[in-house]
Amino acid sequence: MSLWIINGNVWNESTGALESKHVYIENGVIAALHDGASLPDTGSAEVLDAAGKLVSAGFIDMHVHLRDPGFEYKEDIATGSRSAAQGGFTTIACMPNTRPVTDTPETVRYIKDKAAAEGIVKVLPYAAITKNELGRELTDFAALKEAGAIGFTDDGVGVQNAQMMKNAMALAHSMNMPIIAHCEDDSLVEGAWASEGEFSRKHGLKGIPNESEAIHVGRDVLLAEATGVHYHVCHVSTEQSVRLIRLAKSIGVRVTAEVCPHHLLLSDEDIPGLDDANWKMNPPLRTPRDVAAVIEALEDGTIDMVVTDHAPHSAEEKARGVQLAPFGIVGFETAFPLLYTKFVQTGKWTLGFLLERMTKDPARVFGLEQGRLAPGAPADLTIVDLDSVKAVDPSAFASKSTNTPFGGWELAGWPTATIVDGAVVWKQA
Repeated sequence: MSLWIINGNVWNESTGALESKHVYIENGVIAALHDGASLPDTGSAEVLDAAGKLVSAGFIDMHVHLRDPGFEYKEDIATGSRSAAQGGFTTIACMPNTRPVTDTPETVRYIKDKAAAEGIVKVLPYAAITKNELGRELTDFAALKEAGAIGFTDDGVGVQNAQMMKNAMALAHSMNMPIIAHCEDDSLVEGAWASEGEFSRKHGLKGIPNESEAIHVGRDVLLAEATGVHYHVCHVSTEQSVRLIRLAKSIGVRVTAEVCPHHLLLSDEDIPGLDDANWKMNPPLRTPRDVAAVIEALEDGTIDMVVTDHAPHSAEEKARGVQLAPFGIVGFETAFPLLYTKFVQTGKWTLGFLLERMTKDPARVFGLEQGRLAPGAPADLTIVDLDSVKAVDPSAFASKSTNTPFGGWELAGWPTATIVDGAVVWKQA
């Protein structure tokens, strides 16, 4: 099985420019990149004309919620993978806060089998650190790894007990597996949904302080130093967390980190009021100072990658109001256009910088073979029309859910086709 992607533009890291290329794929692998000055002899191969659009290594999202098993009314593996493909993602890693929690080999295998049968992108399952994510007893790390888990996390809740986290790190390190941490001290957040900042003060709300995240980051980098584990910090959102991660990296602790588009683009001061729960997410939107800090941290390498934390919820759930609605927004289908429009088109970042944070760097951090557009690499590719400008239309999402604060935003840089293992799995109609 072979495929030619002709007339595409490929980012050249060494020159910092787009170059016209034809990409030849054979048996699911990138076989060659040819100069775009003349058309190749495509023979009997399938041909996809990129027509001057960007051809990139497929985007990688190492923090997503597919809600399957247990919450399929919000999302399932089939719809989640289609939504990912529509956003240009070819590899996604799903969190274990499902029902049942992904804390047994059977549930890991269920996710892998269903992804193979119904998914159209590569789905990598995380497993829980503790049984039922209750923080009381470690799961069977060895059995979960054997079943196909790529790391351990109690995402959705922080591991509150330091000894439990240290034990988990020591065990994960002995197996050469990462610990991925949702950093949140429960004693500081109870009953609050908005950050401690201008918005919460204006509306007389109890706020979630920055320390609720940073306390766990500080604790955990010390435990990571003691155990030697690869420790990865989920959805960094505060200036204090950034300072701690930067310090830990400077002294050689094996810590990596991620940030979401919404924490790079929005602050608590952007929340329009108390009526729209699409602005409710965890971590919450922080202050403008925190936004500036996480942007700087991504730019200087303190934060390694962009993830979406794609968190679908039903319209009925989000209609309960900000106090009762669940935390989270969807993210697959808006991530690249948001960041391209707000950072690349404005000249703050190069296109290459953004692409690396969404391809090369997540692959590097988690030891994946994907994330490269080069001969010999897996043929997981994304085609993007950088000139296409349109408004975010949640009703057009492939996801079952539409909970986003970005509806109506005019954005450029929309994916038009997604290729996984050399097969076109999604193409714009």
